[in-house]
Amino acid sequence: MKVRKRDINKHIITILAVLLAVLWLIPFIWLVGTAFTKASYNMTLFPTTPFTFENFKYVWNAVPFGRYYINTLILVVVTFSVQFVTSTLAAYALAVLPVKGKAIVYVIIFMQIIIPNDVLIMPNYMTIADLGLTDTKLGIMLPFFGSALEIFLLRQHFKTIPHALSEAAKLDGANTWQTIWRVYVPCSKPAYMSFAVVSVSYHWNNYLWPLILTRSPSNRTLTVGLAIFAKSKEANMQWANVCAATLIIIAPLLIAFLFLQKQFIESFVGAGVKE
Repeated sequence: MKVRKRDINKHIITILAVLLAVLWLIPFIWLVGTAFTKASYNMTLFPTTPFTFENFKYVWNAVPFGRYYINTLILVVVTFSVQFVTSTLAAYALAVLPVKGKAIVYVIIFMQIIIPNDVLIMPNYMTIADLGLTDTKLGIMLPFFGSALEIFLLRQHFKTIPHALSEAAKLDGANTWQTIWRVYVPCSKPAYMSFAVVSVSYHWNNYLWPLILTRSPSNRTLTVGLAIFAKSKEANMQWANVCAATLIIIAPLLIAFLFLQKQFIESFVGAGVKE
């Protein structure tokens, strides 16, 4: 009876998961279907017009998405690269080094995780304005060069690495810098992969902060460009054009997930935090 009950529960959970997946896929299916059909003012779940690539050609020529792509890639890559270095050093100091008061520093950093980024927009904007960095790529990236979430993840992961490994590295002549990059970083790949997914997806899709800080097309990101295009006369109030523009923006993340979904899932499973 218990085995049967377990099997029934598994089937119920599977059915519910499939139903939720189908519900989640409906908007995406509509987006893709509409993007590849002839532009029209009608909004239907299953498009009836012929398959075409004209929407993508029209959108790409109407809006400088190439420039927006370059801007977004620069922001994502540079931000994550700086976060990689700063968070690694901070996490190592909090997890390994005998620093006085590091528990208080850790609590302060942890508290920043629960503060929404939108709450910090005004003080961040005032700081960036005082530095004269409005409407610049550096101004967009600067508030995110330190990440409380990555410090938290790495600190917890570094604490699970046996201290004997770092001692063995020191016996082999490695200094602190070499110990960090040759012992702790390679042993923490799941934590880095997990945060890479969070960081890249967040900054790729970030809209409000770049919208507030930028004024010129030379510094706009993809999300800001999409919002401006959707409200412009070039969109012609046609859903096919807007969907094509949206698909252009989300395509890199979708392709990355399709090819690396196994690594993504394993990274989150392997990055479980321990004290």
